[in-house]
Amino acid sequence: MRGWWKLTMLAVARSVRHSPFRLYSGRPPAPLGARILSNTDDIFQHNMWDHVKWSPEEYEQARQKAEENSREQIPIEDQVRYDRDANMYWNGFYEMHQNKFFKNRQWLFSEFPELLPQGYEPDHSSWGQESGVTDLSSQGGCHKDLLIDHPVLGEQQQHSSSNSAVKSHNSVAFPGQHASFRILEVGCGAGNSVFPIINTIRESNVFLYCFDFSSRAIQLVKEHPDYDPAVCHAFVQDVCADASLFPFPLESLDVILVVFVLSSIHPKRMQGVLNHLAGYLKQGGIILFRDYGRYDLSQLRFKRGQCLSENFYTRQDGTCVYFFTKDEVHQLFTNAGLEELQNLEDRRLQVNRGKKIVMHRVWMQSKYRKP
Repeated sequence: MRGWWKLTMLAVARSVRHSPFRLYSGRPPAPLGARILSNTDDIFQHNMWDHVKWSPEEYEQARQKAEENSREQIPIEDQVRYDRDANMYWNGFYEMHQNKFFKNRQWLFSEFPELLPQGYEPDHSSWGQESGVTDLSSQGGCHKDLLIDHPVLGEQQQHSSSNSAVKSHNSVAFPGQHASFRILEVGCGAGNSVFPIINTIRESNVFLYCFDFSSRAIQLVKEHPDYDPAVCHAFVQDVCADASLFPFPLESLDVILVVFVLSSIHPKRMQGVLNHLAGYLKQGGIILFRDYGRYDLSQLRFKRGQCLSENFYTRQDGTCVYFFTKDEVHQLFTNAGLEELQNLEDRRLQVNRGKKIVMHRVWMQSKYRKP
């Protein structure tokens, strides 16, 4: 840690000397904030600094740490339980933490104004209560988190796609059919995105769908005092299930929100999931994406024996996480037939002011539209 600190401080000093940005106080503007460290003496004045450049030494040290903790992978025969019992792991997570583990994502509308229809003017009074886009969560959206070369599971775990034969709902009444603008959140967890959205879209013609494959998570959402069936429909769903049906028609959604959930799905399943979701977007509809980036602090903290495959790990509680690069994100979404609007690597310096240490965080933030 001491060597990492020294490298970080040297890198910060070098980047500060060449920084063209000014130092902002208060809520940083979007995209990705503008709280730039212009003087290393100020490093402990805030909990987070934006747009941090890594030195070659820092990048190489991070690469080596990831390489080291990936050398010993969990045997294939032992990986079966992470697929078989994934629902149990996520239900256990929400049973233990309830809805108190993650903060509500008040930053959503600053970074993702596309969540609201053009011309809609919401009440901004509850916005900006959190400084910067900081989220440590990974929600459970799929119980088949591991696609592995197993003689039994191999035949069952086939990719679903937007071309799968699914039953049309166009002639059937469905929740939210009255709305002119529809949002879907994938892997909603206990509602840390749901309730900021609900409290913003009341008295509008916007409707929100949200689902998670954890029944306990959906129970927590529905028991929340802000849950309102008039503007939101929460349901249990496995996004990885072959030809899974949603309670709304194909090509009926304006926005799909995929925040800290795709990383919990095995890399070999991600493309099928995105292909399937893209089929529910209207023409011009958008997928809004945010998730973990390669060499984020949380990746480097994994120990040997927690790696499932390259850049894909299991936590001690049995849940899983993958760490993306920009190129991987671009390939996944464009292969689903979507066009890039934004694909950013969000590098930040997280500061523990009490312990006087700094930590590198890396997240991906992207927007892709259906042409």
